[in-house]
Amino acid sequence: MLTQTDLQAMIADTEAEILRVVDEVDAPATRELYDMVRYHMGLDGPAGVSGKRLRPLLGLLAYASIAGDHARALPGAAAVELGHNFSLVHDDIEDRDIERRHRAALWTIFGVGQAINAGDTLFVLSRLALHRLSDLGFSDSKVLRLFRLYDRTCLALCEGQFLDLWGAERGDRMTVERYFDMIGRKTAALIAASIEAGAMLATDDQAVVDAYRRFGWALGLAFQLNDDLLGIWGIEQETGKEPSDLAKRKRTLPVLYALEHASAEDAGRLREILAREDPTTDEVAEARAILDRTGAGEYTRHEARRYRDEALDALDLAGVVQGAARDRLRDIIVGAISA
Repeated sequence: MLTQTDLQAMIADTEAEILRVVDEVDAPATRELYDMVRYHMGLDGPAGVSGKRLRPLLGLLAYASIAGDHARALPGAAAVELGHNFSLVHDDIEDRDIERRHRAALWTIFGVGQAINAGDTLFVLSRLALHRLSDLGFSDSKVLRLFRLYDRTCLALCEGQFLDLWGAERGDRMTVERYFDMIGRKTAALIAASIEAGAMLATDDQAVVDAYRRFGWALGLAFQLNDDLLGIWGIEQETGKEPSDLAKRKRTLPVLYALEHASAEDAGRLREILAREDPTTDEVAEARAILDRTGAGEYTRHEARRYRDEALDALDLAGVVQGAARDRLRDIIVGAISA
């Protein structure tokens, strides 16, 4: 059975691979640029604050569940995490978010121009990370397939961000149906690609690879919907962050569902609250009560569970060999999707 220590070792190996890619291109003239990269990635020393590294971890577990040891898949894991973070740097600028992982967002320290450039640098580094797969003995055809998967996934991320910004700018143009399309591109695509890449590196059996992609896609949707629930009804002591989506006027699935299914009076009042620049605590509570009356929480919870179960079914159908890694994948799903 893979322990928590084993998972931490996978994360540490991924971070070492990321630093190897960065250090390889670092030079005195551009040192500050790569310091920005290390800062954003949380790899700038003891004060660094990193994310959970969930996406590369899932990819490594997918690989290990088929092939055993995860070491040969590390360049792919590093590419996934670097690519994920390029999108986060740009998202923070576009959304004007001033914090990332409880410390100052990159753009608030170095300015918008330098932050955009650092995000672009992360994107290029992610592609450089993939090149080491050739050095590890993977065939040119397989590496090319990985690049194609990676590029299509990055395009999906950009499309998802477009839909997110477009919906925010135009208010009621975002519907439940469009929301699922948006989170599919913006969230599920990268998680699915991380897991598909791990499987692709481990086997040439396309049926297995396809099963892992279905698993990752459903898992990505379940993760996002679970976050939507926690963003409105989560308990701060348990999640580590305040449920502030309504205060920030985010149109997540519960809000969109309520706007489509509430009474005319409730829907109108909810739109009024969402239109306010800084809703009061009482107005946020009123908006939450409207969501409760329409069953928005129950609907979102049902959808999160449905996609969680789809993910588990796809994992079972994949027929993996290494049971320990497969069991850890299942544990992550069941533990993270608290809906």
